[in-house]
Amino acid sequence: MSITDNLQKLKSEIPKNVTLVAVSKTKPVCDILEAYEAGQRIFGENKIQEMVDKHEDLPKDIKWHMIGHLQRNKVKYMAHFVDLIHGVDSLKTLKEINKQALKHDRVINCLLQVKIAQEESKFGLSENEIKTILNSEEFNAFENINVVGLMGMASFTADKNQVRAEFSSLNEIFKELSTPNKQLTTLSMGMSGDYKTAIEEGSTMIRVGSSIFGTRNYS
Repeated sequence: MSITDNLQKLKSEIPKNVTLVAVSKTKPVCDILEAYEAGQRIFGENKIQEMVDKHEDLPKDIKWHMIGHLQRNKVKYMAHFVDLIHGVDSLKTLKEINKQALKHDRVINCLLQVKIAQEESKFGLSENEIKTILNSEEFNAFENINVVGLMGMASFTADKNQVRAEFSSLNEIFKELSTPNKQLTTLSMGMSGDYKTAIEEGSTMIRVGSSIFGTRNYS
């Protein structure tokens, strides 16, 4: 099936309230353009330089999401255009995003990453750490960032029950935190292999790559 066919099939299967982020990392501009012509406008990248290059080459109504682990010293390269930064896992990173957004007179949307996976390699904050950030004076003084929700990545495992349990736990955290913090409206969880489970457990944003673009080329 073509990229266009894959997108149409995927969009027909997901609820209207779920936002689709097409993960285009390592994919050429021609593939992204095909998805764009098929109506897709939100694309996710995990390397800032690659995203910057694609932003320069592609239509400017594309909304670019940074979905990889973020190094603070690289925020400045995308601050003038990035639409949403997934996976923010520290107050220091929020401070840097706010600083760089101010330089461009922008407000940058962010998601806080919750660690729900069992793997040590996964990044993320605990529920208590997020509460501490959201209630801190420093955070509430930031005027150029908007924390709009949470994101999380399940363990890389064939155990579907474990994946479901991890997504369910993140949804519980999201519901608890979004009650007093009304700006938290986005729950980003689920990728090509587990997005259906994620949606069943409350996801409002999924990050899908290989199901749209085919097997990724890592070379």
